[in-house]
Amino acid sequence: MKPKQLSPEQLAERAERVWALPNARALAEAPEAETRYYTSLTDVKLRSQKEPEWGIYIAESSKVIRRALAAGHRPLSLILSEKWADDLYDVLSAHPEVPAYLGTEADLEAVTGFALHRGALAAMARPRPTALADLLENVQRVAVLEDIVDHTNVGAIFRSAAALNVDLVLVTPRCADPLYRRSIRVSMGTVFQVPWARLESWPHALETLHKAGFVTAALALKEDSLTITQLAEKRPEKLALILGSEGHGLAASTLAKTQHTVIIPMSHGVDSLNVAAASAVAFWETRPQSHLNS
Repeated sequence: MKPKQLSPEQLAERAERVWALPNARALAEAPEAETRYYTSLTDVKLRSQKEPEWGIYIAESSKVIRRALAAGHRPLSLILSEKWADDLYDVLSAHPEVPAYLGTEADLEAVTGFALHRGALAAMARPRPTALADLLENVQRVAVLEDIVDHTNVGAIFRSAAALNVDLVLVTPRCADPLYRRSIRVSMGTVFQVPWARLESWPHALETLHKAGFVTAALALKEDSLTITQLAEKRPEKLALILGSEGHGLAASTLAKTQHTVIIPMSHGVDSLNVAAASAVAFWETRPQSHLNS
């Protein structure tokens, strides 16, 4: 959908309305302690270290910001294009205690390092972690992401998890951050809809899953692997699917502790699917019985 075309008069009216809010402030006058959240956004390695350290993540675009707020996440500050800030007028009004720094699109690019289309960014407080045992209550389907370092794949897996009835996503200590800006964007904000947690110890956490009654199945190419259809035919009441990186696959220590290994049969000499595509196939094929006819 193309952005709506507004006349200069309409743009001026929109900007004036936002500037009248008590929390509207000039981006050029923002203190460094506030703008540091938004600098070097294209530096993945730096941001992956700093954002968890600061206890924040960045939500990009009006749609994603709204989904984060709907999930109960708390905004700390926003930086907005003066031209499009009125799109979030209701949000700014509802959170008068949260500073909203306004500037031109060039001002925003100077801070962030890239061009924002209909620019809106929010620094959000990271939710506090929940104990794994508590998260497993009343859960039937779990996805475990082992050391998947590509943020695009992580985001795509979350989108499939949300669409295909996965109740919980667990990520290993070295897995990419689901709350990294690109992961959130690729997921279309579904990282806020599917509960998830970062495991403190892996593959030790497999013991917790087994004690909670989960059948564990790792997607891995082994001679004795079940097909994904054969696994689905077992109709496990509780199932944890374990997905690994495309480069190295799943660790031997993980495969040793997992109850089953599973393959998706391929045609035309194709060895395997991208992990995000494989996750969608596996989630659909092993969906809970209550969803088989939906």
